[in-house]
Amino acid sequence: MKATIARKAVAFFTLVGFASFIVIHVYGDYPKVGLLANNPHYFQMNQMQELKASLLRRNLASLISPSPPPTASSSRIYRATAYGADPTGKTDSTEALLNAISGAFNASNNGDLMQGITNLGGAEVYLEGGYYMISRPLRLPASGGGNLLIHGGSLKASNTFPGDQYLIELSASSSTYSYEYITLRDLLLDSNYRGGGISVINSLRTSIDNCYITHFTTNGILIRGGHETYIRNSFLGQHITAGGDPGEKGFSGTAINIVGNDNAVTDVVIFSAAIGIMVAGEANTLTGVHCYNKATGWGGTGIYLRLPGLTQTRIVNCYLDYTGIVAEDPVQLLISNTFFLGDGFILLKSIKGVIKGVNIVDNMFSGSGTGLDIVQLDQSKGPFKTIDGVVIDRNSINQMKLRATVARSVKEGNGSSWVIDFNNVLLFPNLIKHVQYSLSTPGSGSFPNHALRNISGNRIVVESDRPVQASVHVTVDQSPISNG
Repeated sequence: MKATIARKAVAFFTLVGFASFIVIHVYGDYPKVGLLANNPHYFQMNQMQELKASLLRRNLASLISPSPPPTASSSRIYRATAYGADPTGKTDSTEALLNAISGAFNASNNGDLMQGITNLGGAEVYLEGGYYMISRPLRLPASGGGNLLIHGGSLKASNTFPGDQYLIELSASSSTYSYEYITLRDLLLDSNYRGGGISVINSLRTSIDNCYITHFTTNGILIRGGHETYIRNSFLGQHITAGGDPGEKGFSGTAINIVGNDNAVTDVVIFSAAIGIMVAGEANTLTGVHCYNKATGWGGTGIYLRLPGLTQTRIVNCYLDYTGIVAEDPVQLLISNTFFLGDGFILLKSIKGVIKGVNIVDNMFSGSGTGLDIVQLDQSKGPFKTIDGVVIDRNSINQMKLRATVARSVKEGNGSSWVIDFNNVLLFPNLIKHVQYSLSTPGSGSFPNHALRNISGNRIVVESDRPVQASVHVTVDQSPISNG
């Protein structure tokens, strides 16, 4: 077949070249100027041009003809309506959609991804823009698989949907991975106040992209175990609102619940829930998240880090809107370039009294002038005892009270003792690990001997051997890491 096409191509281009030569020869002997419609040479030239054009159209059509459309048996697109699903949402489409998913999982084997996970070859379950009612979860087959896309439509839980389950479930049947590279995209999921939206259990490299998840009572998205579930460009809210909802005090549920490692939430809006994002796993990243769920004043939390001693979470470029962040015994936590509006603050909660490697830097806080601290301690279960490498600095505040682990001040006066109290700024009580100071005198004459005498109670005492007019500049730091 390929040899035949090649021979056709050679013959075609030879003929076109010959035709072009004749046309060029005519142009060469008889210039365009003076040619008339009844001139025989003009007629001959037109004939040759028409022959060339017809040969070009015919041969190109034979050489570059489109492939025939795939037959139903060869297509990897499994359309919901082809399996009997009702795109109007008037009748139950559970069985039809499960059959469509089952069909995708029965696609020809294209080898393995992770060992034991069949590559489904990019099969698609296409909801065709329909609105489907389901009465039980769309649970992916227990046999497992990967390289699958479910997209393009809406799902709504029926009034009999189980209240403790999810509209779409990736639920591994054992401790081994069952799913890899599953993509859920362009979906609206309405839990109808009957359970949750998406459950991803012990799965690898799952993408939840451009989804709108609402009316959940448990979790909008639950991630448990596995690795690298990425949630991006999505919107989650228990109730559909745009802020200032009169029922905000009653918001419940959690929009995103992460009980696993190495996941990322990027460019996501959470517009109503009691907790925006709950994290109980290590090495997770939250970027560009906007939380305006239940306000802190009503008992809500934007981001809750609940893994005492193993936090390892990065929160960067987020927007906490009238809500804040809670971290239990944080270890290796970064909160940076984030905006806190409406008295939103960061609460560091002692569970076993450990806080290490925490960086809260370069954030903006804007409040209502009630005097709330931007960073607060909850030591109701006991004080923080192990405090190492905690850096809280370079934060911008507006009508809130600054708290930091680094502070600077200057004291001027005539005397032999200068006392500077940093309790109004330093976060931890009675904890200064490093002091740097300078003493300067405006007059001439002998310079006094001076020394740092005391740093207890977050108060610095500098003394000189004789009274003198001087300025004392002091920088204190609670953050240096101790040896070991």
